Amino acid sequence: MCAPNTESWDIVRSALPAVYPVETNPVRPSPPGSPGAASTLPGSPAVCLICRGPVRPGHARCYQCGRHGLLGPGLLADAVVPICYAVKGTALARDLWRYKSWRTPSASARAAVLALLLSFLHDHGPCVWRQAGMAAPSRLAVVPTGCGRPGPHPLLQLTSPYLRLPLTRLAMWPGRQGRHLDIQRFYAERTVARADVLLIDDTWVSGASAQSAAAALKLAGARRVAIVVLGRHLDPASPRAGQLVARLRPGPYDPAKCAVHLSGCRLFNPDNLFYRMLKEK
Repeated sequence: MCAPNTESWDIVRSALPAVYPVETNPVRPSPPGSPGAASTLPGSPAVCLICRGPVRPGHARCYQCGRHGLLGPGLLADAVVPICYAVKGTALARDLWRYKSWRTPSASARAAVLALLLSFLHDHGPCVWRQAGMAAPSRLAVVPTGCGRPGPHPLLQLTSPYLRLPLTRLAMWPGRQGRHLDIQRFYAERTVARADVLLIDDTWVSGASAQSAAAALKLAGARRVAIVVLGRHLDPASPRAGQLVARLRPGPYDPAKCAVHLSGCRLFNPDNLFYRMLKEK
């Protein structure tokens, strides 16, 4: 397809609401599956190495991500990349709720969610793929809703007209709803065998659903899984999250920054792998 020019993407980005950019921090690596005992480097802000949520000072992972490492060793996502923080009560947090409302989905919220996701994949897809150890994803999957909502996921309905990646469907086993990591919660089509998968989710609270979905993909044979999350939920009323929110400042979406940004990742040319993911229009 003919790649949209730089000015077209600038127009798309200019329509995005103010966002809370995700913080990054240098950390000392910890062994895979460890409960989060690795420490951040001196002077670095306390955010989780995995989900970029709040952590106890001196720890590299939040409690939930540390527990996931213990419960699902070898089955978790190879990269988790939140696009921005979804602070409770802010525009993005509301949009992530309103775009999939059962009764009347908001058209403006759907447009904002789609523009944010496509802009991020365009600007930082290569950052995500490199973080996950893949050249580029060969299949797409969406984290199912925790309530077992019937029909296609609203996020899939939004993205499927634009992304050409073949879809691998995930579904919840009956009676497996829950708030904790469960590697048997979902089952995935075997079409994912030996594939590198882009797994998208709208909101990360504890990460249990997203990591359970990643585990299902790995159990079905996926080689690597990269999770891209539109919003990492933060509740200012929570003491630890409140401390993180207090030091955040909302601003325009910045195409030059992401949670795992590496120099030279942003590519503006027709050979950008992002364009190979787009359907002909």
